Amino acid sequence: MSSPRALITGITGQDGSYLAELLLEKGYEVHGMVRRSSTENFERIEHLRDRIVLHQADLLDQLSLIHLLEQVRPRELYNLAAQSFVPTSWKQPLLTGEFTALGVTRLLEAVRLVDPQIRFFQASSSEMFGSVQEEPQNEQTPFWPRSPYAVAKVYGHFITINYRESYGLFACSGISFNHESPRRGKEFVTRKVTDAVARIKLGLLDHLKLGNLQARRDWGYAGDYVRAFWLMLQQEEPDDYVIATGVQHSVQELVEIAFEHVGLDWRKYVQVDPALFRPAEVNSLRGDASKARRKLGWQPTVDFEQLVRMMVDADLKRWQAAIS
Repeated sequence: MSSPRALITGITGQDGSYLAELLLEKGYEVHGMVRRSSTENFERIEHLRDRIVLHQADLLDQLSLIHLLEQVRPRELYNLAAQSFVPTSWKQPLLTGEFTALGVTRLLEAVRLVDPQIRFFQASSSEMFGSVQEEPQNEQTPFWPRSPYAVAKVYGHFITINYRESYGLFACSGISFNHESPRRGKEFVTRKVTDAVARIKLGLLDHLKLGNLQARRDWGYAGDYVRAFWLMLQQEEPDDYVIATGVQHSVQELVEIAFEHVGLDWRKYVQVDPALFRPAEVNSLRGDASKARRKLGWQPTVDFEQLVRMMVDADLKRWQAAIS
């Protein structure tokens, strides 16, 4: 019996690398979509390069997606590719819409045209809840997006539902709350903090500038979340699920734990910079993943403090290696 075949867009990102590892462990033949670029960044999947197959295609190019599906013929398709950094979406709102909203439509159209039996996963985001209408947020909570990124994600979420209901596709959305890891991009606040803490501890940096320390988020571990993505595509019926820990922490708590882990007082190093506040702030997000726990049997395995310490340790190790 041949191995199940999966295609991951955004395979070079944090979630893509963890998902590729998970699928390989489960015996999948793993294919990844990458964009043509003059500078390739395969750092997160370098240890997997001889076990996966990479293909060039682009969410902005419908024909390239059709050709990709015709070539790979996956059983499962995980759409993790997007312009995913909220501050960038304010600077490049149109490009964000092209990738994060219309890119989903192009992929779904390719699935519909090439093989409607492909099981499709869309990476939705807790940012869609924005100015939250209830606490905590579940699958029925109304969306109130507060950034171009979040608006684009709402489009991607509903176009996935529309293709499921209109064409009978097995299409699911995972509404993931913030999930982090040592592979998180340095532009995201968690990794910005842990990387800075490592450099400050090693004498390579003397301060850290941050925006809203009181913003509160539901932070989990990316390795746990990709397991939920996979579980969604193993069900008998397609559906949408909130993926979250249900526990909320402030940016200040993140900072306190990270600095405490290396024996430093955060107050001596952290500066609040008003320029780093969002044009429209999202002050509080906390997810209710009871449906995923009940129907998928999913639950997180890494708590917030473990996650922060894991990330600090990884950044310390990176910088120690760089200066040795």
